[in-house]
Amino acid sequence: MTQHRHLLAPLKLRNHILRNRIVFGAHTNNMSDMGLPGPRMEAYLLERALGGAGMIVTEPVPVHATGVLTRGNLLHSSDEIIPHFQRITAKVKQAGAVICQQLYHIGAHGDSDLSFAPHWSPSGGPSYHDSDGSHQMTEAEIVELLEAHLAAAIRAKKSGFQGVEVWAAYHSLLDQFWTPWSNRRTDQWGGSLENRTRFSRMLIENIRSACGEDFIIGLAISYSPAYSVTLSAQDLCEIIALHDATGELDYVTCGYGSYLEFEGIIPPFTHGEKLTTPLTEQLKAVVKHAVITSEAGVRTPENAEAILASGQADLVSIVRGQIADPHLARKTTEGRVQDIRGCISCNQMCWGRRSRDYWISCLINPSVGREFEWGGDRFVAAAVAKSVLVVGAGPAGLEAARAAAEMGHHVEIVEASSLIGGQFRLAGLQPRRAQILDLLDWYERQFTQLGVTLRLNCYLDEAEIASHPAEVVILATGSQPDETGFQRWMPHLARLPGLDLGGVWSPEAVLRREARMGDSVVVYDEGSNWRGVGTAWALAEQGKQVILVTPEAFVGKEIARTAADGAVRRRLAQLGVRMLTEHCIAEWHGNGVTLRNMLTEALETLPTSALVMATTNRAFDPFPASFPGKTTHRIGDCTAPRLAAYAFHEGRKLALSL
Repeated sequence: MTQHRHLLAPLKLRNHILRNRIVFGAHTNNMSDMGLPGPRMEAYLLERALGGAGMIVTEPVPVHATGVLTRGNLLHSSDEIIPHFQRITAKVKQAGAVICQQLYHIGAHGDSDLSFAPHWSPSGGPSYHDSDGSHQMTEAEIVELLEAHLAAAIRAKKSGFQGVEVWAAYHSLLDQFWTPWSNRRTDQWGGSLENRTRFSRMLIENIRSACGEDFIIGLAISYSPAYSVTLSAQDLCEIIALHDATGELDYVTCGYGSYLEFEGIIPPFTHGEKLTTPLTEQLKAVVKHAVITSEAGVRTPENAEAILASGQADLVSIVRGQIADPHLARKTTEGRVQDIRGCISCNQMCWGRRSRDYWISCLINPSVGREFEWGGDRFVAAAVAKSVLVVGAGPAGLEAARAAAEMGHHVEIVEASSLIGGQFRLAGLQPRRAQILDLLDWYERQFTQLGVTLRLNCYLDEAEIASHPAEVVILATGSQPDETGFQRWMPHLARLPGLDLGGVWSPEAVLRREARMGDSVVVYDEGSNWRGVGTAWALAEQGKQVILVTPEAFVGKEIARTAADGAVRRRLAQLGVRMLTEHCIAEWHGNGVTLRNMLTEALETLPTSALVMATTNRAFDPFPASFPGKTTHRIGDCTAPRLAAYAFHEGRKLALSL
């Protein structure tokens, strides 16, 4: 308690007591079932309440047909959601959390493929979500949206929510009204600040009048300094002071980014932390009634405590941190912050899946979205404790060993190298990715607490595994780089011409510092993800002259879903990396490389001292199908090389089945 006394202090909003200052803020989990909150969403939210969050703000519900943005959105304008949410809100409140619902309309930035409706906006500006324009609302349509927001708030109250959070962040509808660049109206809804804020002030006044004095009303805003046309910190302070003066607003939560600065909305590891504190500190100085919530890059209890202790905010929204570990708040309360599974800010399975319109999950916590199937992010002791041998301490093996031990099995994990983590550890050596190394340290601490035997520098052959006393063998031996230089988009070449000349390396060899390279390097990035892009970045940071070649149309195509591709391309450009898209490697010459343009078939030879081939790995599985007298399982890359998320998933899933 003394370490995080500000974070763990209760707070009163209206007549509701938050047990601490930790908010599980609104985000689209995309978990609805035909527009209704079902078992997946229920268990997901309940787990964070059981995990100790002070307040939960649920997925934004669209208030109108013109605001539907995702396939997994909740039904708009329908009372059908009420009984389903009543079940969820009752359980969340029983678990000790206050629960509110965010209400949203995206304004101009809609998605026609999902809404099949015109995007409604103040002045008919273009969408920054798709390529469509929007419809300038008539006054009657503005009134219709006011009524739709109010109806959604009343619906939320009937559903058992203790309040609503009105969405004005990221240049959404309300933000579009506030911003002169996007509000060029000349009637009572545009022009002066009073007119531009009329919609939001009337909306809040209507909700207070209809839902009563005990109902919490929050307002979500965001700070996006990348473009001059968006609202400045001074503008936002003036707007919030105007709303706060009414006394009807209970809290303001401040995020980062906008549809113009999209990568800042859910900042990946390429960005800094505590991004909104410069603004929240200013907001604190102008409000008289509302409390201020800081979000965006508040990843750890230490970050959160520092923000609150310095008076920069009253609440903190930790979203991805509580996705990665839903029991973050409880562990902090119990003085066990060292047991928190720390978010690595990768965005791969949270924003990455949401950006593809799937329900969200988590790379390092595969229970996310499966809480209703797996019993939350908790473990029930197995009926019979078994002896388990895990071979390989990469992501799959680590999670299998940890989860099996949590269930009471006797676990030994062996690793051929001197460190745990496998290729995942190498990823942690790329620029700004050290949070991966923190996660591996967490696994070692968990092994110590759970009594897992970890043996490093231990390569077991077939005979040694066969003679091991374990009842269950889990093979998680991973994958290895393809030594042929085969390229997916040069399928007629079974082997890279010139490979035998030497000087061709894998990303793993580069990151292990085994590669002997000169000053210039060509990195061929077939997967268009961090294995290639991150390696090129690391080499450029070392002062190498790097040419990054990819068969894709742009560098970092596969990490675009994480919103990190723009940031890394900027950094590569700053470091002088030349980026060649839609090219393959035709031949290696030992001191140069011939590239093939996939659009024109033209060949170009470039001098370089080394070639790094980030192509698809090959599974490494040197063992027989099974071992006599033992139950044998295979998980992770040894079955098929894939991204780390699927290795963690298979490790947990297998352990639960033992």
